[in-house]
Amino acid sequence: MAEEGDVLTNLDPVQSGNGADTQPTAGIISQYVKDLSVENPKAPESFQWKSQPEMDVQFNIGARKVNEELTEVELKISANAKVAEGTAYIVELAFCGLIGMRNMPEDQMHAFTYAEAPRILFPFARRVIADAVRDAGFAPLLLDPIDFNGLYVQQMNQRNAEAEGAAQQGAVPPAGSEN
Repeated sequence: MAEEGDVLTNLDPVQSGNGADTQPTAGIISQYVKDLSVENPKAPESFQWKSQPEMDVQFNIGARKVNEELTEVELKISANAKVAEGTAYIVELAFCGLIGMRNMPEDQMHAFTYAEAPRILFPFARRVIADAVRDAGFAPLLLDPIDFNGLYVQQMNQRNAEAEGAAQQGAVPPAGSEN
């Protein structure tokens, strides 16, 4: 039975016969806006501009260990809308999720932190961005879905290839071989 101070009780872990919690468990404990900035620097003139804005949208995923079982995953999104006349709006959001993980191998914890948790958080962050842009006086910005799992696999493959290349460059040829 989970103790009162156990923050992972919402994850409904499977208990083994002896009462020990040994099954791998992961889930979102809570989610929240950590920081939100909305700028409408050329208002009210920007409401008269007719050209379609050029969008620059940037994403970044960060994680910070809170304790042994809790990690804060931060999804940062920055959207900048520019037209020939100037910047229409800038929105910057740090949307976070407090995730709990227990009894998981390190590689699975890493994948959950940088792929699965952002995938779960993104629709909520997307809504915050859309509402912020609408509240600034513009049509809501509806961000396209992102394949966080695909990006994670691509980034891990790239890191592995770089590590292999570095290992090969630093490898010493066996004795008696020629270069």
